[in-house]
Amino acid sequence: MTEADAIARADAPRTRQTLAADLRAVGVQPGDVLIVHVSLSRLGWVAGGPVAVIQALQDAVTPLGTLVMPTFTLQLTDPAGWRRFAVPEEWWETIRAEMSAFDPALTPSRGMGQVAELFRTFPDVRRSDHPHSSFAAWGQHAQAITADHPLAYSLGDGSPLARVYDLNGKVLLLGTEVNTSLHLAEVRAGQQPTVPFSGPIQRGGQRQWVTFDETDYNEEAFPPVKAAFEVTGAVTVGTVGSATAKLMSQREVVDFGVQWWRKGAGGA
Repeated sequence: MTEADAIARADAPRTRQTLAADLRAVGVQPGDVLIVHVSLSRLGWVAGGPVAVIQALQDAVTPLGTLVMPTFTLQLTDPAGWRRFAVPEEWWETIRAEMSAFDPALTPSRGMGQVAELFRTFPDVRRSDHPHSSFAAWGQHAQAITADHPLAYSLGDGSPLARVYDLNGKVLLLGTEVNTSLHLAEVRAGQQPTVPFSGPIQRGGQRQWVTFDETDYNEEAFPPVKAAFEVTGAVTVGTVGSATAKLMSQREVVDFGVQWWRKGAGGA
């Protein structure tokens, strides 16, 4: 959606204050641990753009709460596995040798949207140290959520997703159906194969190319799980700005996903 489209759709400009009020109306509360996925264009025309969106989210949860967003960097993977951004095979060794190691402060996210990319740079935001699957967090539990992110099975137990689960956090989808928390369910269900992943990290002050075990995640399997979960009535649906907002317990959607995949096709 272009900026002109956003203006045409909006009956009034959205602001930090109106977005915060919308968030509270949909059920976001002070003290919430909230993992957020945002499509900025779906919110309508926002005075202040992504800065105002982040500030509204902070206002809604307050410093007693915690905001979490994925800040993935799948550009720091082995070029042999690149499909969308494929490069000639004769480049692979040079890329492996010269690709910059992941740096939480410097490495930009890719494909996470404007809000998440800006959020990782905000004051007092912490970012986990994983070359592919980092998360950024702000608020009371930011340090605990982002510390000691394991290389292997980066979206499973020990990951920031699992720490949000342990804190009985919530998932908020704003204008998007992306729900990263279902990757935790994939790992716990144990139905997906393990594959090798690799990338550059800093270890002991030195750049190293490391290889580790990872789940072969499959987002194409998510839509029926999400649809079945919504049928249970466990998702609160509302509007934030011009966007459809969906709020749910992360623990409930993860547990539902685990049971769905373990039973196979929803128990069939």
